[in-house]
Amino acid sequence: MNSPAKNNYFAAMQQQLERIDCKRKSGIKQSLLLHACCAPCSSQVIELLASHFSQLHIRYYNPNIYPYSEYTRRLEELRKFLNEFPPAENIILEEAEYNQEEYFLATGTRDDSTLQNEAERGERCRRCYRFRMEESFRFASQHQFDYITTTLSISPHKDAQAINRIGEELEQQFRKQYPQSAPSYLFADFKKKEGFKRSLEISAEYGLYRQDYCGCIYSMRRNKQLTDNQQNT
Repeated sequence: MNSPAKNNYFAAMQQQLERIDCKRKSGIKQSLLLHACCAPCSSQVIELLASHFSQLHIRYYNPNIYPYSEYTRRLEELRKFLNEFPPAENIILEEAEYNQEEYFLATGTRDDSTLQNEAERGERCRRCYRFRMEESFRFASQHQFDYITTTLSISPHKDAQAINRIGEELEQQFRKQYPQSAPSYLFADFKKKEGFKRSLEISAEYGLYRQDYCGCIYSMRRNKQLTDNQQNT
């Protein structure tokens, strides 16, 4: 699919879903690999997408999250949500490997103070998007999923334009590496059309833990600094 006009990713997703539904009505089943970062961000996305796909495979791949106790807490909240969410036989959750060294190597943050001190939506975050999405594309290609997307764009703190641009680039990259099995990228800006508001409603309904920082050690430090500064003013 060509790049959406004026970066209207939500409308592009709607068009893709319409085509997927037409195939489903014709008996052609379609599968989706969904990269998920946490339960609150996943909630509205799962609610929106589950009925369109014969298989919704949720992959929790987030070695950026620090510390490990926070990583496991977010994973357990996602499991809790899926256990309580209206049953859907087509939804599968899988935990990928947690190796934080992969995050540091992929983003180059360990020895770069500029990247470490950036606010969210900067170059550090763009590298992190690509790192997690690329691994997800590789898994989806190797396991022959029809589509792939990520929950990341549900957050108003995330750069949806960068996320979708990376998704387009990775689709082209993996079509060259896996010409017979690379997935199509499902465009998304899940926060649009009150999607973020809906995620807040679902989180409240299910009592989901909502974290106060993005995930990496640098976002945790920055959030603490901002909180301390507010308390001292």
